[in-house]
Amino acid sequence: MNDHDGRPLVAGVAGWPIAHSRSPVLFDHWFGATGIAGRYVPLAIRPERFAEVYRALPHAGFRGINVTIPHKLDALRLADEATEAARAIGAANMICFAEDGRIVADNTDAYGFIENLRHAEPGWRPETGPALVLGAGGAARAILHGLLEAGVPEIRLANRSRDKAEGLADAFGPRVACVDWDARAAAGAGAMLVVNATSLGMTGKPALEMPLDAVPDGALVNDIVYVPLETPLLAAARRRGLRAVDGLGMLLHQARPAFRAWFGVDPQVDDGLRRACLPGAA
Repeated sequence: MNDHDGRPLVAGVAGWPIAHSRSPVLFDHWFGATGIAGRYVPLAIRPERFAEVYRALPHAGFRGINVTIPHKLDALRLADEATEAARAIGAANMICFAEDGRIVADNTDAYGFIENLRHAEPGWRPETGPALVLGAGGAARAILHGLLEAGVPEIRLANRSRDKAEGLADAFGPRVACVDWDARAAAGAGAMLVVNATSLGMTGKPALEMPLDAVPDGALVNDIVYVPLETPLLAAARRRGLRAVDGLGMLLHQARPAFRAWFGVDPQVDDGLRRACLPGAA
């Protein structure tokens, strides 16, 4: 399992816990589709051991790793180099290990978010109107970066804790404006995109209460939650006749740059991959 540079075709995903991750299924599907004899392994790393293991992985033959909770901040902080996207988002989810052992941090969550919308709704045009984003955690940071880079003219940001939203608005500039959580429904007026970047609606969590009456016809509603695939927000959007996009595609698309960087092939996000990665699929 080596290529021309002699390094093993091995990568993985680091988190704590990690057993729930769909990334090994995703990469195994791509190995089969591309004919690459690679390996992608789950790495359950305790937070107190992360720095030690992280620095050892390049010397163990790994080409790179994906990083998930709770290691994304440390993965950026401990890297030798970082891309503009990783610095802007303030976290890393993709790491490349150079042949000389350097650790290069990147963040592909914004790319995955935008590509999911474009793939699911080819007619979506980010410049056509404001976006309303609910949530101010790490996922929201990536989404704000992606939307601003894509050309959305205005982002309305609502979070249950307003001070966190204000901190993000300050960090991302004048095109991001805070709205009170209690005013989120009214903030949908004129918004051509509504995004749930919270965990509300996820299996085991309370539902997101988000009336869509003020959202204009033709708007796109996206929920980054994908367990369940059809959240209450997406069901409500479909009842209103709005376009609805689930969160699974963000997971799938954010992995493409990693596969390309580590294994030299640009894989496809298609129906077969979606079926393989659906929650509950073997």
